[in-house]
Amino acid sequence: MSSSTRKAWLVVALLWPVAMLNYLDRQMLATMHLSMQKDIVELQSNEVYGTLMGVFLWVYAFCSPLGGFVADRMNRKWLIVGSLGVWSSVTLLMGTAHDLTTLLWLRRAMGVSEALYIPAGLSLIADYHHGATRSLAIGIHMSGIYVGQALGGVGGWIAQEISWRTAFASCGCVGVAYGIVLAFFLREKEDRGAVTTSPELRADGGGPSVAWVGYIILILCFALPSLPGWAVKNWLPTLLQERFFLDEKSSGLWATISHSGAAFLGVVVGGRLSDYLFKRSVYGRTWVSASGLFLKSVVIIGLGLAPGFGFVIVCSALYGFGFGLFDANSMPILCQVAPPRFRATGYGLMNFFGTAAGALITPYLGKLKDNGTPFAVSFAYCAIPALLAAILMILLRPRDRDRGVAA
Repeated sequence: MSSSTRKAWLVVALLWPVAMLNYLDRQMLATMHLSMQKDIVELQSNEVYGTLMGVFLWVYAFCSPLGGFVADRMNRKWLIVGSLGVWSSVTLLMGTAHDLTTLLWLRRAMGVSEALYIPAGLSLIADYHHGATRSLAIGIHMSGIYVGQALGGVGGWIAQEISWRTAFASCGCVGVAYGIVLAFFLREKEDRGAVTTSPELRADGGGPSVAWVGYIILILCFALPSLPGWAVKNWLPTLLQERFFLDEKSSGLWATISHSGAAFLGVVVGGRLSDYLFKRSVYGRTWVSASGLFLKSVVIIGLGLAPGFGFVIVCSALYGFGFGLFDANSMPILCQVAPPRFRATGYGLMNFFGTAAGALITPYLGKLKDNGTPFAVSFAYCAIPALLAAILMILLRPRDRDRGVAA
């Protein structure tokens, strides 16, 4: 293994725990509803609890394009280290909150700080990994996200056995400590200027342009499946509690481990398969992504309406696997429609639309539930946007293998 290859995979290894903490710290809240509502009475309303989860998503959505814009223009190492340090400190403070107002402000602060990470982290990995390893590298990194979601179920276990305050405090301390480690070992790409300056210059000397039609389709493909995606992330534990009378610990673990564990496998399989097909066709990555979206659109109906607990868990696992196939390829497909100088900003804009969809759906499903509509029915209707996204992904026809950089 050459020195450049070792450095490329070291970046993935160093950022994997950051991706895990990024989702662990935000996802714990979805598994601790029963414990938190005992201390903060306003959270007994599903709509209010959905609003608490949704306020993070709105702030995260609006700050994601800003995070991408900044990442394209400054040292990504220090942006990542600073982002991790701030959101970990906020997580620690969540454990000290005693009222809804404080929790809302802390979730807003978490939204700002976490929005700075994903565009910077993914663009840094994409710069280190060209062509034949890009989807696998992105997929391995994204597997950290799914481990973080799965470990979010541990938050429900800690909340039930010890306290929800302990869950937040312990995760916050881990993140602050790892930020110090990252400051010593993570490196910005030394020849970043060479990566962001394409040899394929336009007449105006600005390098290749964004393939805007493909990018708009990609945004829709990212936003539409985010509606069912956030519904499952934020409300599946509650659905299991209500339909199968599970306690907080069991519902949180089953919901997160079944979905996120399968998604972990999905991003690794999807990354490897996409890199293999990509060598043979410029459409290889869109094929794998579309197949994941089709799988999601089918099994989410079973996730909502399945008659038995075992069937629901199988559907949750298949849903997670399909989401993993899709998620491993979002940034690699973006690299086929946008040059390096736009990738962090481009992913930040995609994140805006995807997260805004989650911010809309989360409190809305809570309101529907308060008004008598079961989560099972709401989940089944979420199959429609996932199916539309699958069709659009098939229609996406990228012409470049790596826009602006030789693979």
